Amino acid sequence: MKYLMMIYGNQEKWESMPAEEWPEVIAAQDAFNKRFMESGELLGAYGLADAVDSRLVRRVDGAPAVTDGPYLETKEYMASFYLLDVDSEARALEIAAAMPGADQFPIEVWPVPHEAPRP
Repeated sequence: MKYLMMIYGNQEKWESMPAEEWPEVIAAQDAFNKRFMESGELLGAYGLADAVDSRLVRRVDGAPAVTDGPYLETKEYMASFYLLDVDSEARALEIAAAMPGADQFPIEVWPVPHEAPRP
């Protein structure tokens, strides 16, 4: 079963971390990603840009209408996401708890019950 793990944050949180700590944070995250990619349980890990760089796309009268995002008015936004393929919810929760930043940034874990068929 697939699970989506999401980490939320905001620019203020990222900027509160001293610059000299970032290489260690990135190395720990890279090690986490490598570990679970090698086990075949982590299908992908993606970091997102700041919320000010997001866009909303709608179709109005058949034409695309693009505005600034994000869609939700919120102080925090999704900063990164991970797609898992594991045997159980318990395993997904175990992997989420192993995330290097789990002690600072809560991780949402959502089941992915549907997947579009590949052509």
